[in-house]
Amino acid sequence: MLEIDLDALAANWRILRDRHGITTTMASGLPDSGMLWQLDRAAGRLLLAEDLPRPRENFLVAHVLGLLGQGDAIAAEVDRAGLSSEEARALARVGLANYFAGALMLPYRRFRAEAEALRHDIERLQRRFGASFEQVCHRLSTLQRPGDEGVPFHFLKADIAGNVTKRSSATRFHFARFGGACPLWNVHQAFATPGRILVQVARMPDGIAYLCIARTVGEEAGSFLSRPRETAVLLGCELAYADRLVYAAGLNVHDPRVTVPIGPGCRTCERANCAHRAMPPVGRALNVGSGSRGVVPYRILPGGD
Repeated sequence: MLEIDLDALAANWRILRDRHGITTTMASGLPDSGMLWQLDRAAGRLLLAEDLPRPRENFLVAHVLGLLGQGDAIAAEVDRAGLSSEEARALARVGLANYFAGALMLPYRRFRAEAEALRHDIERLQRRFGASFEQVCHRLSTLQRPGDEGVPFHFLKADIAGNVTKRSSATRFHFARFGGACPLWNVHQAFATPGRILVQVARMPDGIAYLCIARTVGEEAGSFLSRPRETAVLLGCELAYADRLVYAAGLNVHDPRVTVPIGPGCRTCERANCAHRAMPPVGRALNVGSGSRGVVPYRILPGGD
């Protein structure tokens, strides 16, 4: 069993202080202004919102360490990308600092080895590394180092209204860029059972099936008057890798009766007879005749326009 530093947050605070001259202070007023942290380099002070969950606090401090300690490397990667606007460059810097934070908390080789040994049991990985459910899921979706690849996952984070706030894919799964997501996807059903892990075998219109797990990851309110953000995450892989996941235990993943037919979203979904369709697909001719009526008031005709 690996020995994981259970006081990584205090260690990161010491690095900020000793290497960068930055002291860390908890601030009660930051959440009221919508801020989680604020760095004052002139004063040598990092303000962190109080009452943050420990994994979130650790990630934010690690993010700042990335900005301060890896600034040149991050700048070089951003320059190499050739982005056209300063806004895009700034977002890239944030993304790379976030990746550094995830790698610092969940080191690639140790984390990948533990994930395989524990059959990708997310809750056990949380305890082993002192991370949150979302942090573990997101890190699992990044383990594609050439020659040392983990299970290829796709990852998604959505709010209760269906807005997608994070997405990435190392699989053949393609996310819809516009419009709503498929309501049959278990990431949306997760809000009905907060904190419970849902397992689903889902098949896309191209015939590829995936093992998907979803769970809410909303934070506690903190006070009666606060309005915490309600979100859920989904992690999925192709069925060829299902036997390496604990979530396939006791599930006949190859039984078509347990497979849920999902799509990328109504605007791009090819399924003509879906009872859950909310809008017609783009580029398909419709029959809107009055001689018959299905679940929706039109039939999708074969082919394009």
